[in-house]
Amino acid sequence: MAFISLSPELKAKSFTGVENKFITKYMPALDGLTVKVYLYGLYLSQTAGDLSSADLAAALKVTEEQVSECYECLDEFELVKITSRSPLEVVYLDAENISGAPKKYKPEKYADFARSVQSIIKGRMISTSEYREYFYLMDEYGFEQSALLMIVNYCVNMKGDDIRIQYIKKVAKSFAAEGAVTAKKVDEKLASFTTATPALLKIFSAAGISRRPGIDDEKLYKKWSSELGFSDEAIAVCAKLFKAKTVERIDGALEELYANKKFDVKEIEYYSKARNSIHSATIEIAKSLGLYVQNAAPYIENYVGVWCDYGYELPTLKKLAAYCFLHGKKSFEAMDGFIGEMYEKGIIDDKSVKAYTDMLNAEDEFIKKVLAACGLTRRAVPSDKSFVGRWHDWNFSDAMILKAAEFAAGKNNPLAYMNGVLSSWKQQGIFTPDAADGGKPARASAAPAAIDRATIERHYANLRQIAENRAESAQKKALEDGRYAALHSEIQSLGIQLAIAEAHGDPNAEQLEQRIAERERTADERLKELGIDKDDFTPRYQCKICGDTGYDANGLPCTCLKKFIAENS
Repeated sequence: MAFISLSPELKAKSFTGVENKFITKYMPALDGLTVKVYLYGLYLSQTAGDLSSADLAAALKVTEEQVSECYECLDEFELVKITSRSPLEVVYLDAENISGAPKKYKPEKYADFARSVQSIIKGRMISTSEYREYFYLMDEYGFEQSALLMIVNYCVNMKGDDIRIQYIKKVAKSFAAEGAVTAKKVDEKLASFTTATPALLKIFSAAGISRRPGIDDEKLYKKWSSELGFSDEAIAVCAKLFKAKTVERIDGALEELYANKKFDVKEIEYYSKARNSIHSATIEIAKSLGLYVQNAAPYIENYVGVWCDYGYELPTLKKLAAYCFLHGKKSFEAMDGFIGEMYEKGIIDDKSVKAYTDMLNAEDEFIKKVLAACGLTRRAVPSDKSFVGRWHDWNFSDAMILKAAEFAAGKNNPLAYMNGVLSSWKQQGIFTPDAADGGKPARASAAPAAIDRATIERHYANLRQIAENRAESAQKKALEDGRYAALHSEIQSLGIQLAIAEAHGDPNAEQLEQRIAERERTADERLKELGIDKDDFTPRYQCKICGDTGYDANGLPCTCLKKFIAENS
């Protein structure tokens, strides 16, 4: 708590001192809003803490731009000094400052201008402070009187007789920024705006915008037609199909079309139709995955839109979502991983996708049979699929695998027991049920009874886990560095772009490959700076022959397994 403080009652009776000189000398020359900003700012400077121009604007119910303009005027009178414009920072000065007297303008110099501008703005009387704003524009920015009158006339035609000085100043400053301060240059600039007006009126009609186009609209139109390359008809069709009720939304829609290389009217119509279909399909996919999404846009951008670019059709994606839900892949990320696996294998069209999922379903059903034959009642796990896949690679039929499962029933670790049985049969060339020694498993070479097979499996599982944990730890350490993490993320993103480019025959694929190679070199250099060996990202198994599995590529017991058995028998 502070050493000295004021009671709430005394705080409520506090006062803000205003110099009499401000009231008698400056206030008559300032408009009402500028006076309010000056007084409220003075109050805040004495009572408030760390507040911004946004707080002042909110308190007075005006915009930050209006606050800035007021302080620019006060700075001109040297009542304040602007020390920073972004963010706005102001120092209040002494009103007695001799150099702070209001600037004097010679009436005869601006008499003709004053009469002309009042004849243009017929809906209201122009105040003294507003005249000062026009004089300031001419003195500060070098506008010719006729040039500024042309701008005022243009603004009145756009906004009507009740137009505010703030809008006129904004337009005038934008002209000055492009060097248009003479009558000739202003006329040229206005001519280009006038040329665009008929096209904008048609576009506004298509979008349902009732107001007349303004200077900002014409700047956007120039961007749409010149920079982005859209025709007037394409812009109007876009505004209508995207239901863009503001120029900002039209701009956003055209940016989206530009990013997706859709310029022709027919392309835009097809894209809009597909876009709506993708939106509804994304909602359906989410429901199939058991999810609720309030905003589909990020899921379209990061997942469904990418899948469509891969070549997957929406009905196919809906079926895949149902499949993923039934198989425990209940998120867009998990579904994306599954689709990525299929894409790598070239499984894209509906027919091949159905054949692939049917095959996977058949594999799942077979794994269930194997587990049941082993006497296991649990659900299948990924390692079960790895076992069965290895046995099929060893050229064993389903019947032989099920026969081995019967022998393994009742064992402590049935699948490990099956692995030993099938490895023994492979070594002896036994591939038919009849040849399997009258139904008895030949396991002599797999492991002697002196050591339990579960012990062997645990031993190799531990070896693999240690190697994989070390690799994971090394990569995690590298990703803690922000620079390397950014490079790693960019390489992954470029890899996805390259896959899409190659699938569509995009000529930019080669450039993407070069960018990836360049980023990988930079990432490798960063790893060296961090003292991290990239090879550490790959698990370093103790046995290079079997990769700490106990069995070589032919399914035969590895030398390390034989050594382990000998040492532990």
